[in-house]
Parts: sequence; structure tokens; C-alpha cells
Amino acid sequence: MNTADDGLVQSVPTRRLVIVVRADPVICGHSGEARCLAEVALTRGFDDVRIVTWPLDALEAAGLPLKPLDRVLPYSPGITVERPGPIGDYRVPDGRYLSGLVGRLVELFSDGIPTVAMSLYLSPHAVAVHEAVQVARRIGPAQVVTVAEAVGSDITNVVRECVDTGRFGAAAHILSVYLAADRCVAVSEYTRDLIVASAAILDGMHGTSFAQLCRERIGISYPAVDSWSYLSLTEDQIAETLARRGLSRDGYVLFLSRIASAKGVDDLIDAYAGSRSAERVRLVLAGRGPQEDEVVARVAAAGLGERVLVLTDVDDAEKPALMAGSAAFVLPTREQPEFVETFGIALVEKALAGGGPTITCATGGVPEAVGDTALLVPQRDPAALRTVLDEVVCDWTPDQRSEAEQRARSYALQFDRAAVFDRLFTLTTPPAVPVA
Repeated sequence: MNTADDGLVQSVPTRRLVIVVRADPVICGHSGEARCLAEVALTRGFDDVRIVTWPLDALEAAGLPLKPLDRVLPYSPGITVERPGPIGDYRVPDGRYLSGLVGRLVELFSDGIPTVAMSLYLSPHAVAVHEAVQVARRIGPAQVVTVAEAVGSDITNVVRECVDTGRFGAAAHILSVYLAADRCVAVSEYTRDLIVASAAILDGMHGTSFAQLCRERIGISYPAVDSWSYLSLTEDQIAETLARRGLSRDGYVLFLSRIASAKGVDDLIDAYAGSRSAERVRLVLAGRGPQEDEVVARVAAAGLGERVLVLTDVDDAEKPALMAGSAAFVLPTREQPEFVETFGIALVEKALAGGGPTITCATGGVPEAVGDTALLVPQRDPAALRTVLDEVVCDWTPDQRSEAEQRARSYALQFDRAAVFDRLFTLTTPPAVPVA
């Protein structure tokens, strides 16, 4: 037992979970996934749960899309969010924050408390965990099991770029760190296949054996979603949220994601312009991202005026209601060199919330997220998107809408955070496997 300065007796944690991730307020499905896993951990025997992430000024300086800071949902008691400050001065231009992160992880790993350390994103989070574990095992009684989760941008933004530019060392480093984890998982079958394919190219160029190890080691752990936030919605909550935004139930088509080229928001604007749907419902574009100004300009150029509402301040509390109240949810995501939708967390959230049908593209891991419950259109095809949008908004019967809603929700329940957590954490002590 420990005695605090105020005289209160505090118990020593017996089992700790550390999640290293770009956490709130970053607008990213995996920040939400980390929150979900942390919340479930409190009900699964972990009495010390920590999310270790980046200081707010570092997130802002990186230009990442952020939620309104004053409306980020609180975590449950027992979850501690840590934002280690930078170490060093201006002579260490890019490594100061990473040094702070690694240093704090060393402290957490070397105090003898049995710990599961999970990293979401290989670069730099799995790198930080790997370095910290090595140090902790040298200096103290470290009892750490590591789980490294690869997401799509780990490959499209790191490994694939290294392969394309011939930078063998960086790609070999990130794959070696990944495979050094006790448990390697990817967010979808598509992501695993993408990793193996990129590793095979690297092997062909340099005679390594990463691809075979990836085939043997990588499991699938779909992103965890808090289904209760969506299933517990009441009609009053939906009506209140929509009224606050000047919207009505089934009176708008919704896009809710990062406002970026790879999400296909320009295709949606082009499809909506001149559609029958535009005469019946509004278009709501919700999110933050690098193309916010371009989207506003495109809406104006299309002469859509007040028919399109751009919302850049949507928080997690109102997101479910906006999804549930929509006549249709559209995410025309498309493959680009720097990004591929390797799962589609927002699509699962929409399915759980209910509302009108989902229209999307069979890009990357999207088919795994939606199964056969969404309407799929070709990517980069506004004309095809307009046809399907008009069909579901203008022609579908209430029975068609209800049947689609029920099938989508039933499929999405497999991604509930408790089920995902239990599948993942029953396998956190695999035998060590040597890395090539």
C-alpha cells in the first residue's frame, strides 16, 4: 500500500494498460478506438489505464484536424491521459516530443507492475513503445506485453513511400519494430494484405524475409466502437440536436469524416448538384481537414447556396444524432497514393445509429466494415453516385429504409468495443518470435 501526502491510503495497481495513440482532441477514428479499449479495460481487471499521447501544442502545430477542445467527452474515472512534454531544446528539432514520450513510457514500464502496452500507429507510437521496453528491461523489473496495431497510413504514408523512393532503411526499421511486438495486429484483412504486399516488394529489392514473417504473425483486430452511444439514442435527443443545427429528420444527406481529397467530398458535391435529391433535402458536410476552404469554394461555385451546410465544430456527443437523423449517409472514399480507407469506422458508427441507408465505395477495407449492408458505387464517379442518391432519397419506401437500417445495425454489432477487446486481449501473451 502507498500513503499519499494527504494521509489517504492508496492501493498499488495490480494490472496496467497503456495505450499510445494520437488521442483526443484529434479527429481520427483510432483516437475513438483507444477511448473504447480504455473504457472496456476498466471492466476487465485493469486497475490502472493510461492513454499516453502528445501535448496539445504539438497536435496543433502538426496541422491535425481537432475537435472543439471545450467539448471533448470526459473519460471514466480510472483512465489517465498523459501528454509528456518535450525533452531538449531547439538543437533537437524533431525528436524532443518523441524523447518525452519514450521517457514517460520507460517510467511506466520499469516499476514492476504487469503491463500491456498497445500502440495504435506504428510510426511513431510502436517505435516509442519498442524503445521504452528495451530500456525498461535493462534497468528494472519490467513485466510488459506489447501489442502493435497497424493502420492503413502506416503503410501508405510510411512503408509504401519508402519502397517507392528506395529508402530501404526506414521501411526495414518500421517493419522490424512491428514484428518485434509480442502481438501484431492490423485493423482489417485489407490492411494485412497491404502490409504483406509492401513487405514482399521490399524483400525482392533487398533479400529480406519480412513478408513471410508478416503472413505468420499478423492477426486481425477490427477497430472497437462504443455501440451504446448509438443504440441508446432517444427520439428527443435526436430532435434536440437537429433543432440546434436548424435541421429536420430525414431532411438532409450527411457526410461526416475528414474533409480531405481521399474522402471524395468533391464527388459528393458534384453528385448533389443538379440531383433530384437537392430539391428535397439539404446536404450537410461535417468534419475538419485540409480542404475545408476548397469545399466551401466548390459549394459556392456550384450555386448551391444555403442548400449545403458545412459544419466544422461537430463533437462526439452530437455525432450519433446527426447520423441517425439523416436521409442517407454518403462517404465516397477513394484510393489515393497517400491514403486508402483501410476500414471505415464512421461507416460502422452510422450503421449503429440508424437512419437512412449508407452509400460508399468498395475501397480498401470498406467492404469489411459494411458487409452487404451498404450501397456501393464506383469511386470517382459523381454520376453513378447521383443516381443511387436520388434512388434512396426520392424513391425508397419506408419499408426499404427500415429493412436496410436493421440489417446494417445487426452487422455492425460485431464491432462493439467489448467484443473487440475480448478477442484481442485473450491473446496478449504469445511466445516470442525472432525477427529477420
